[in-house]
Amino acid sequence: MIRITLTRTRYIVLLSLYLFISFCVNAQKQTIKTIIVDAGHGGTAVGAKGLFSNEADIALDIALKLGKRIGDEMNDIKVVYTRTTKALPGGVTSSRVANRLRAEMANEARGDLFISIHCNSTRQKAGGWYAQRVVGHKNKVVYTGKGSKRRKKTIKVPITESYYVKNTRHGTETYIWAADRSSVKSEYIHTEDDGEFAADSTNTGAGVGMPDMNTPEARIRAQLYEKKYFSKSLLLGTYIEEEFEKGGRLSNGVKQRNEEQIWVLQATGMPSVLVETGFISNKEEEEYLNSEQGQDEIVDSIINALKRYRNGAASQTAATN
Repeated sequence: MIRITLTRTRYIVLLSLYLFISFCVNAQKQTIKTIIVDAGHGGTAVGAKGLFSNEADIALDIALKLGKRIGDEMNDIKVVYTRTTKALPGGVTSSRVANRLRAEMANEARGDLFISIHCNSTRQKAGGWYAQRVVGHKNKVVYTGKGSKRRKKTIKVPITESYYVKNTRHGTETYIWAADRSSVKSEYIHTEDDGEFAADSTNTGAGVGMPDMNTPEARIRAQLYEKKYFSKSLLLGTYIEEEFEKGGRLSNGVKQRNEEQIWVLQATGMPSVLVETGFISNKEEEEYLNSEQGQDEIVDSIINALKRYRNGAASQTAATN
């Protein structure tokens, strides 16, 4: 039994080494052919609300402009939208179902990048709210006790006033799926496009034969790709936030999340980012997010980041040829 265990362990180690080397070679040869542009929310799931607008409508406006710019300036790249109308993807009514559909659409399209557009919000009321504060104290006579024990007592009580608190939180931030040991994202990664998995001649379907994800080979490859997608997501997210800063926006940086609620980051088998373009709960930033100038500047920043990302990928490809 011990001998068998050692043999299997040695096999896994050698297999991991082989797949890692072949993975590194193939990873350098990737090009960007398809970008998935996702407008967050939709339908009755309008997302965060500002003083006069909602997240779903702003996200759609920016996503459509982003897709058009990609088509105009990087016309060798195919753009796939998850939605182009105010409705949820696929016309579904459940936002939970829609988020799974977004990921399925991206995976079926064999996307090389997934960019989801959103707006941020604080938990406080959009624009601002009224609060109370103590501005002084006054004397007040009160009585304590009952009957013969009743006594008069002077105490100090606070004097309060209402004041307006402006919702000042603003700026951008980009989310990526966290690098951890859960391998949750790797469940949605398929690597048949590398040529490692030939079409199954016994498969009666029209598609490429899928590898058995229960085998050590497939699991190791998927985990390697998950690590690669994390680094590429981080790189693109960093570029996006840097470009926002260059444009004069406040950047709150790139943040990692691994909550399963962020399905479009978890279940997309490709590098993926979720861009919070600004705080709709901030009066001035909501106006900016709804303006033609603001939306154009946001798209400019993302386009510049995409070009930096693509040029880097192209340089790596040229270096291996």
